[in-house]
Amino acid sequence: MGLACKKIIACLIIFTFNLFCLPFFSTASFLDRDLYISGETMGTYYHITLVSKKRLDKNRLKTKIDAQLKMINKSMSCFDPDSEILVFNRAAPHTRVKVSKDFIRVMKKGRKIYSITGGAWDGTIKPLVDLWGFGTEKGGKRIPGQDRISKLLSCTGFDKIEISDKGLMKKNKFLTLDLGSIAKGYGVDKTAELLKQCRLENFLVEIGGEIYAAGKNKKENSWQVGISTPKKGIAANDLYKIVSLKDKAIATSGDYRNFINIDGKTYAHIISPVTGYPPENQVVSASVIAGDCTFADGLATALMVMAPEKGTALVNTLADTECMIIVRESQHKFKNFMSNGFSDYLQ
Repeated sequence: MGLACKKIIACLIIFTFNLFCLPFFSTASFLDRDLYISGETMGTYYHITLVSKKRLDKNRLKTKIDAQLKMINKSMSCFDPDSEILVFNRAAPHTRVKVSKDFIRVMKKGRKIYSITGGAWDGTIKPLVDLWGFGTEKGGKRIPGQDRISKLLSCTGFDKIEISDKGLMKKNKFLTLDLGSIAKGYGVDKTAELLKQCRLENFLVEIGGEIYAAGKNKKENSWQVGISTPKKGIAANDLYKIVSLKDKAIATSGDYRNFINIDGKTYAHIISPVTGYPPENQVVSASVIAGDCTFADGLATALMVMAPEKGTALVNTLADTECMIIVRESQHKFKNFMSNGFSDYLQ
């Protein structure tokens, strides 16, 4: 989803599931129903549903999941002064910063999304997000001036970071990262990898609305996931569409739950890396279905910035990827732009 700010994802999980893991045998927990594991991570919550009739030590598995998510959060949190991302942000230009393999994987995925979207996703626009009042720094009391925006834009650009397996190096001393628009998706993917390593085949992982669905639900059908109606103040169970997923991820970015009012006008938290302003393309929601949640997460954010026709045209060129972009035509009327294969997933 390159927008460096906390996105509001509006996916509601409809159905649920059960689990088993060879390294986690327990004689005390024989399951014939869905098993749920949940907790806090990355400033939000995660929910996991697993389908299995085999024995599982739920507490031990949750400990493994929590430890992994804690490590990812420690790497990419803009609120932890010792995180890898803030160490990079403080680093001098042309100095290689060693980071974890997880961080490198996310950066390489981000580089791909930045490239294919022509910079519509950019993990370096934190200064602009802060300026508008949606980041870790205070702001947003007035509309920023063009001079200030132009100055900050000159200090951004994901292509100004050298990424290699040896580490990261920035070319501009003012350049900073915020991976909030892609990190949750990566957390979903890593959790799914952990469950698969435990020989689990049927599960659904959700972190802050980002989702990966593996195998089948308890009724031996594909998992059903709802996309919320993109209206301000709408109830979470007010669904716009329902999609069926099997071994797929979905991420949805929207402009209707995180916004500010300045001089009587509403501005969404989505900031264009190209203009430095919230986009005026009338896009209110973008959902992406893909093979991994990291890619879906970042791409959904980019589609919020792009013209809907251009966004769907791009997705139609991408393998294993589909999208639905919702545009507001009036207060209560919406128009859909779907990629060629998105309707195949609709209920």
